[in-house]
Amino acid sequence: MTGVLALRDPRTGQPDGTLPVDGAAEIAALAARLRTAQAVWASSPPGVRCNALAAFADALARRRDALIEALCRDTGRWHESVMEVDGALGGLRRWAAEAPALLREPGARPAGPPHVEVRQALVPHALVGVISPWNFPLLLALIDAVPALAAGSAVLVKPSEVTPRFVAPLREALAEVPQLAAVLGFAIGAGETGTAVVEVVDLVCFTGSVRTGRRVGEACMRRFIPCFLELGGKDPAIVCADADLPRAARAIAWAGCVNGGQSCMSIERVYVERAAYADFVAALVEEAKALKLAHPTPRDGQIGPIISAAQVAIVREHLADAQARGARALTGGEVLDLDGGAWCPPTVLVDVTPDMKVVAEETFATILPVMPVDDEADAIARANDSIYGLSAAVFTRDLGRAERIARRLHAGAISLNDASLTAVIHTGEKQSFKQSGLGGSRMGAASIRRFLRPQALLVNTGGDSPWWFPPR
Repeated sequence: MTGVLALRDPRTGQPDGTLPVDGAAEIAALAARLRTAQAVWASSPPGVRCNALAAFADALARRRDALIEALCRDTGRWHESVMEVDGALGGLRRWAAEAPALLREPGARPAGPPHVEVRQALVPHALVGVISPWNFPLLLALIDAVPALAAGSAVLVKPSEVTPRFVAPLREALAEVPQLAAVLGFAIGAGETGTAVVEVVDLVCFTGSVRTGRRVGEACMRRFIPCFLELGGKDPAIVCADADLPRAARAIAWAGCVNGGQSCMSIERVYVERAAYADFVAALVEEAKALKLAHPTPRDGQIGPIISAAQVAIVREHLADAQARGARALTGGEVLDLDGGAWCPPTVLVDVTPDMKVVAEETFATILPVMPVDDEADAIARANDSIYGLSAAVFTRDLGRAERIARRLHAGAISLNDASLTAVIHTGEKQSFKQSGLGGSRMGAASIRRFLRPQALLVNTGGDSPWWFPPR
């Protein structure tokens, strides 16, 4: 241990606990133990590994209330914590059921030349490092860790220093499954802890900001190890004039405000065809005004506090910049200080221009800038005018038109007549476009392949090969 990590209640802004920090020497020792156990874990049949994952899911389910409470203390939100725990359990059970078939190696096949066949093996990376963020602490730690474990890797998780309390009940559940406990470890600490993890693993999965993700990618490049980066987003929604406007407003209000807007897949830009603009804005304002702050208790409303203290200044800066440049807030429009915590009421901004930070940069708050567009082509061009390409949404009664628009958007997952479906549907394969990420899909069946290296076994089944030197 090299010190303590101070914990903070985002609802009050006050420190309310500590955790011991793992130093570089402790992390190196933990990595060595995980590597030793991984050899046995990888040699176990996939079905045996997945039985252990299923037992872990059962042990976590018995601690569902403790997990929800830990998440709620760190994030200040209730409803999303319930959804997060249940979503994580569902994903764990899905992998336990589906992974054995996905890991089945294909049979031998002829290679072409006589007497030679190819047998395909799948070799897991020995030790995977998972560096997870603060907005969905449990879900985004397990979303990469679980398929890696199913594939036969050991995993070292470094949770965000902002929201690490879920690790305690998770460790309790893990103790009930010794086989899995031997290959899943946790390192507690801040940035230097993440740096130490990168130095001892064979592959890194990182979820977080573009700035930090770039540093992680550079560190992995220096070590010549693969990395998978899931970074920021500035997700657009396109609302066509023929859309069901009340439904579009409900969906976008949810996608922009769930978890206090603190999701990489939050809708943060809305482009509406001019003929429907006034009616849509009126519907969105009505939806936004109906949402309440989860105050004074986490169960009192839908909108929790700004979780990270560092994020508060960014949200305030984006609002101030927009308003200084002429944007108007039809509801919300400021960060409130309540009992020491920082809260952003749902905010609908109009008279917005592309040069505003609230349009160009990731805000991570319940702020919805709404802009009119001339037509479909204008909407697509403006939606694509971003360094980000995580996900997007399209609303129109014409499903063929929706798909046509979606296929022209530079983003990895497009919700049609809904928004942010990628937050709850994890079976569709996708990649992040542009600076929103790097590497293979973390969703769908293909995501397990990130942790496996194909190995070709080229077998001479008998007889001389025609390319050998002639016999003497």
